[in-house]
Amino acid sequence: MENIKTVDDFNFKNKTALVRVDFNVPVNNTSQIIDDTRILYSLPTIQKIISDSGKVVLISHFGRPKGEYSKIYSLRFIISYLSAKLKIPIKFSENCIGKTVEKKISELKNGEVLLLENIRFYKEEEDGNENFAFQLSKLGDIYVNDAFGVSHRSHASITIVPKFFVEKKCIGFLMKKEIQSLKKVLGKGKNPITILLGGAKISSKIAIIENLINLVDYVLIGGGMSYPFIKAQGGKVGDSLVDEYKDLKMLQKIIEQYKKQNKTKILFPKDVIIADSFKNSAKTRIVSIDSIPNGWMGLDIGPISIKHFCKIINYSRTILWNGPLGVFEFPNFSSGTISIAKAIVIATQNGAFSLVGGGDSIAALKMKKYETKISCLSTGGGAMLESLKNKILPGIKAIIS
Repeated sequence: MENIKTVDDFNFKNKTALVRVDFNVPVNNTSQIIDDTRILYSLPTIQKIISDSGKVVLISHFGRPKGEYSKIYSLRFIISYLSAKLKIPIKFSENCIGKTVEKKISELKNGEVLLLENIRFYKEEEDGNENFAFQLSKLGDIYVNDAFGVSHRSHASITIVPKFFVEKKCIGFLMKKEIQSLKKVLGKGKNPITILLGGAKISSKIAIIENLINLVDYVLIGGGMSYPFIKAQGGKVGDSLVDEYKDLKMLQKIIEQYKKQNKTKILFPKDVIIADSFKNSAKTRIVSIDSIPNGWMGLDIGPISIKHFCKIINYSRTILWNGPLGVFEFPNFSSGTISIAKAIVIATQNGAFSLVGGGDSIAALKMKKYETKISCLSTGGGAMLESLKNKILPGIKAIIS
């Protein structure tokens, strides 16, 4: 990973940079951007190319249009936002490949930016189509991947286009920062290292939990992820979310693996706030996590668990968090997630390194304006999780090879 080229290794003067960014940002009904983190983090890369007197062609996707044009997934809404941030007019192309876009690029002057329409309007993008990637590669002299959030996908603009650039490919500043942050956590971090995993979708995190054995000091598991583990150990979880995860023997096996070694401790909530229905106004009780009655579901971690988890966070020097500890969108079930966020902020102020990723975790931070008090926000929850499986992401591999 040390030999990966970055935009600093190139002078873009008179060159056209084909930059894959991730402008897949959340918007409201009137296409106003709700959270611009991903765009803000990609600006330094674009600015570096402009200040070198280079030309910039931006490739991004937005939403899941499934290979067909759809007005609601058009990237046009980004134009005014981007020109305000970069303080230059942004040109736009309705096509991503072909003669008209090639003509627009040939007319670009140094320091100008052209944004291409949503790359996922072409089904060839998600198919990883070789010919489509070749057509795209004709649009630039140097390829730059600054789209960490989609670098775990084997899509044409991420993994196939770089093949056509041989030596002339690199990563942007956002990617560099993400890679460095993950390195700080995995194996290189100051001890104690704590990884906190919440949310649902346990199946996507099983390989991570196995990979963390012996690499970190604490793995704290909460939210919807904890109930299958409790069930696997014979606990009663009532109607709590178990993510359709059926392989309880596999979960037992993981717990046994953790017991067999001395370095890494895996911990679950001790108590939970349960509700008799999935709504904010539901009746609630606090019970032990392994004795939830039928007809009730766990929607947040309880006060004993909050205290226990916060104590570990407080004493950690390196912290990674992905996934909420409860249904934090409901105010009555948000105290677990918010308390954890606050504990991470305090630990960071006391000198710990903190990395937070995943849309829900970042949304929880923003509810309390904590997002600027964390060492690093990751722009890609899925890509961050894939990296924790100790794999080189396809998008990074494509730059190295």
